[in-house]
Amino acid sequence: MTTVSVRYIIDDVDAAVDFYAERLGFNVEIRPGPGFAMLSRGDLRLLLNQPGAGGAGQPMPDGRRPEPGGWNRIQIEVSDLEREVEALREAGASFRGEIATGRGGSQILVEDPAGNPIELFQPARACAPVLRTRTGVKRCHPCQTSAPMSSCAARKPAATCP
Repeated sequence: MTTVSVRYIIDDVDAAVDFYAERLGFNVEIRPGPGFAMLSRGDLRLLLNQPGAGGAGQPMPDGRRPEPGGWNRIQIEVSDLEREVEALREAGASFRGEIATGRGGSQILVEDPAGNPIELFQPARACAPVLRTRTGVKRCHPCQTSAPMSSCAARKPAATCP
């Protein structure tokens, strides 16, 4: 797979590097100057720029300045979202809301020290139909006990369930 790069504008490179490396498992690749760092996690390259540092930190011709925050984000898949959230809360991390659960899984937004969001995502457990009730309704593998067949139709085999 090709490495994907994402650039975040941050206020404090040192605080951001510490957060991403210590709390989210990123590796520090380079720190060539005080306003920039390149980190990696798997095939993701995260470029951290302080406003005014390098080309990416410069104001636009119309005067707008790069700043942290917003809603665009990277997503990090985790196996135990509640455990990750608990550890980050204990470390003093800030969150945008609480854990939200949808059809595909559960997620929460944690903020880096500059306020940039990172989505922590735990996919829904996979399941497959394994029995038919007396009324003919198909049911799922116990990982989603009694969930309707419609929620299992495009899922992986039951062997993938914990």
